[in-house]
Amino acid sequence: MDYKEGAYKVRDLGLAEAGRKRIEWAESRMPVLMHLRERYSKTQPFKGYKIAGCLHVTKETAVLIETFKACGAEVAWSGCNPLSTQDDIAAALAVAGVEIYAWHGQTVEEFYWSIERTLDKPPHLTLDDGADLIFTVHHKRPDLAQHIIGGSEETTTGVKRLRAMAADGKLLYPVFAVNDAETKWDFDNVYGTGQSTIDGILRATSVLLAGKNFVVAGYGHCGRGVAMRARGMGANVIVTEVKPTAALKAVLDGFPRDAHGRGRRDRRHLRDGHRHEGCDPRPPLPEDEGRGHCVQHGPLRRGTEPEGTGRAGRARA
Repeated sequence: MDYKEGAYKVRDLGLAEAGRKRIEWAESRMPVLMHLRERYSKTQPFKGYKIAGCLHVTKETAVLIETFKACGAEVAWSGCNPLSTQDDIAAALAVAGVEIYAWHGQTVEEFYWSIERTLDKPPHLTLDDGADLIFTVHHKRPDLAQHIIGGSEETTTGVKRLRAMAADGKLLYPVFAVNDAETKWDFDNVYGTGQSTIDGILRATSVLLAGKNFVVAGYGHCGRGVAMRARGMGANVIVTEVKPTAALKAVLDGFPRDAHGRGRRDRRHLRDGHRHEGCDPRPPLPEDEGRGHCVQHGPLRRGTEPEGTGRAGRARA
């Protein structure tokens, strides 16, 4: 481990050359960010500001970090996931003068130690993926909040937690919800997450997807991306969904309603205030609302449903 107080802690500085080559490759495929670097390196809009970041330490993030530095910012960085940090990238950034505390396989204690080091000098802006940096400020260093102009949070989970804090009046500085940006939820979530999820499955299992039954639970932006990629690799994709409009989107995108590629099956509808066996247990499409989709006998009373017939029950079915 290579460590210099107030500057960096990374696995091995000897990996810097390999990391630099990967960063340069990423730069050649990120034209928008490189254009911004070229444009704003002349005016230095971030001069005099410190940015603390807690994002995945990858070659793409490295291009963002070095763009901030080129535009005048002082940067301190840590990884938001100990298992995603690329040690050669961290080494290349350290050699380039970026204050960084990140290495692959950190323990929980090392993970939060690294975040705290990025706050040793009060930041003006925070960039977060998972809200660990923001929560560290709020729970361990609330005194820093008065210096922070604002921040950003990338994930849906993090944004929900921060909105809950804001509703309770406990959010100490404004945070921009990156996940609300169209380029995030309608591009990165669909195409980026779709591809990276398949990539992770293949790396972990080395399984041949062609011909396999591939179940995607939920047809939101991420689920849609995964389903598209799995189908593209020859899998028999089965989508499960409890929200009728999302289920309809899956059907219109060409995903069958059952594992055999058939359309809707015969079903019995409500009779005499009861739901009957033999009804389709799958979630209804919008035009099916009010028809029978039961999984067991039981009376249908106002304000109640037998166990297994509500939204959660349909999900379990």
